[in-house]
Amino acid sequence: MIIRTSRRALPVAVSAATAAALLAGCTSGASSSSTSASASASATPSAAATATATPTPTPTVKPTGANDPALKAFYGQQLAWAPCQGKGDQAGDEQVDTSALQCSTLKVPLDYTAPGTGTLDVAVVRNPAVKPDQRIGSLVLNPGGPGGSGVEMVKGGPKRFDGPLHDRYDIVGFDPRGVAGTSPLKCLDDKTRDDWLNTDEPGPDHGKQLADACQAKYAQVLPFVSTRNTARDLDVLRAALGDQKLSYLGMSYGTYLGSLYAEEFPDRAGRLVLDGATSPSTSLIQHNIEQQAGFERSLKAFAADCAAKNPCPLGKDPDQAVQKLAGFLDGLKDKPLKSKGRTLTATAAWTGVISRLYGGEQAWSGLRNALGWAMVRGQADDLLALADGYNGRDKDGRYESSADAYTAIHCADGATDVPSGDQLQTALSDLAAKAPLVSKHDPMAALFDPDCRVWPFRSTEKPHAIKSTATTPIVVVGSTGDPATPYAWSETLTGELGNAVLLTREGEGHVAYDRSACIREAVNAYLVDGTVPAAGTRCKTD
Repeated sequence: MIIRTSRRALPVAVSAATAAALLAGCTSGASSSSTSASASASATPSAAATATATPTPTPTVKPTGANDPALKAFYGQQLAWAPCQGKGDQAGDEQVDTSALQCSTLKVPLDYTAPGTGTLDVAVVRNPAVKPDQRIGSLVLNPGGPGGSGVEMVKGGPKRFDGPLHDRYDIVGFDPRGVAGTSPLKCLDDKTRDDWLNTDEPGPDHGKQLADACQAKYAQVLPFVSTRNTARDLDVLRAALGDQKLSYLGMSYGTYLGSLYAEEFPDRAGRLVLDGATSPSTSLIQHNIEQQAGFERSLKAFAADCAAKNPCPLGKDPDQAVQKLAGFLDGLKDKPLKSKGRTLTATAAWTGVISRLYGGEQAWSGLRNALGWAMVRGQADDLLALADGYNGRDKDGRYESSADAYTAIHCADGATDVPSGDQLQTALSDLAAKAPLVSKHDPMAALFDPDCRVWPFRSTEKPHAIKSTATTPIVVVGSTGDPATPYAWSETLTGELGNAVLLTREGEGHVAYDRSACIREAVNAYLVDGTVPAAGTRCKTD
């Protein structure tokens, strides 16, 4: 994937008008869907539920999980598994074999404080354990986002976890609220989204355009798509899968989901692995500044590497190379490139470049080539293709629904801190000092990613240090060169969780499990055998 990542985030949603906005994103390919939220809901909320224009997204009355009599039917449901429909995804020129996969639907309350007012149908997929006689249980995955589809994560790479994990576990993916197969949110039509995403002149009502469109189509669902509610869905899923405790691998934004689960259901938290950790105690503004700084560092590392290669469109001086790159990208604002009826704006070009920084050194050669075509030959096709891949746009101009889920979930999670006056100027100064190149194109979009200032619903959720009383240790995995979730966040989360250990990958790129055999072995040993990595364990990138 790219996992679009942000705390309550990659590689898959997009921010308003700049790649800076993209910096918060990371999640593995979310699928497109045309199903409306109302069609995905298995029951219509009652008049009492729909009469209120601004229901409370995060209730003050905390549901008690399986011990709540009103939730008994949800926790006691049996999943009806059936072969998944469709032929599977393409992997290059080959069709992915999904014949072993089984799909089902989990029913959850729309509002956990009023379970009788309506339900949602959560899309679920499993790849049954290869050695059923040695089966441990289910390993639930989340690829990131917010907006990433766990169903597509399993469908798109059913062999990804072959070996010890798949031998012993059913590999399970699910789509969180508002994502893909679970009441997907798609607020803008494709043509409008093209303009909305790629404009270099977003204007004062840019965020309001999306907010109004989402409210008009999904007013009943928007207040309830928070990560805390998804964590509650995750516990219902655990029970329906027949597991006493949750085994979980969450990447990027999925680490926030896993952290909230450990906070809310510590007695049900089993072996949890959080790869590419976010920082739940950091405000959205500070989170975005730190993430921008991470991409600034990675951009410089790429430019220096390019300068040492031949050919490189950035020249041979590593210090000047990054300046030349940023100057070209920003210059597209005044002199955009045309390609087959489309325009490569500065925003789109930054998006394409940022998307490749998620991939680490392995993605740099492709980025170098794309820049060569654009900078030397004036051809925009490759950079546009990179931007389209990140934004979830197919060759026919159709968009996935992940982008709106990204904004809606962030805003439901309480991303509403809005500095003004001296505080705003201080934040802008901090951003300019730490990320002068990647934020110059649109500093305000970089700070307010996503823009929840005009969102129609407000959440009581606030940034806070997540503490868990879970008795089973939690494994946090951090990468020293991760641009989207800086390594310091993994250190912070490990300390705040309490009963947690930090596993470190040394190297560039976002998240670690697929980039290091050493990391995979350590994670697999923990999930399969319960072997906790020794404190201070460090691994190299493959």
